[in-house]
Amino acid sequence: MKPSIALLMTSLCALPAAAEVYVAPFAGYSFAASEFDISNSASADTGQGKIAESENYGVMLGITTKDPGSVYLLYSHQATDLKGAGNFSPEIITSMDVDYFHVGGALYFPTQVLNPYVTTSLGLTSMRPGGGYSTETRFSMAIGGGFEYQATQSLALFAEVKGYATFVNADNALFCDGTGCIWNIQSDIMWQGQANIGASLKF
Repeated sequence: MKPSIALLMTSLCALPAAAEVYVAPFAGYSFAASEFDISNSASADTGQGKIAESENYGVMLGITTKDPGSVYLLYSHQATDLKGAGNFSPEIITSMDVDYFHVGGALYFPTQVLNPYVTTSLGLTSMRPGGGYSTETRFSMAIGGGFEYQATQSLALFAEVKGYATFVNADNALFCDGTGCIWNIQSDIMWQGQANIGASLKF
């Protein structure tokens, strides 16, 4: 037996008997993205840019813990635009898909009716612009909180708010095509908020 397979089997056997696997689809709205300074290397124009607010959706796959809490894998997708301000206003620079791939955990504080919780996660942000420009992937973190309502033994409904921080690094040339990099980003962190509702089904 390969060491990696043996380690995985050992980890699974070590899980508490009460642990349950769950899948939790969600949908919501991404908002309050931070502005960052941008410049066009072809025209020397400068201004500000930000990811436009729009709907998002995603899914979490996780397992409960005895804390009580959970650990999970998260995927979130937003189809939006990169909008300009300043000299670029009100131009839509390009369409853009923003995907989060995170590993996270949640800690619950059970009550008789609702179960409030806090959650944090880390992973990668993938920014995929239209127009043939390159996909950019950066490290990101998130923190948030919400409430869960246990409708049945296996079904729970939840609402939450999260803040994502993507580390884009200052003075980076991003979103390049075959002729070179068009936009230079002057920023360290890109902030974005999410408000979601969803359902968690345990197995």
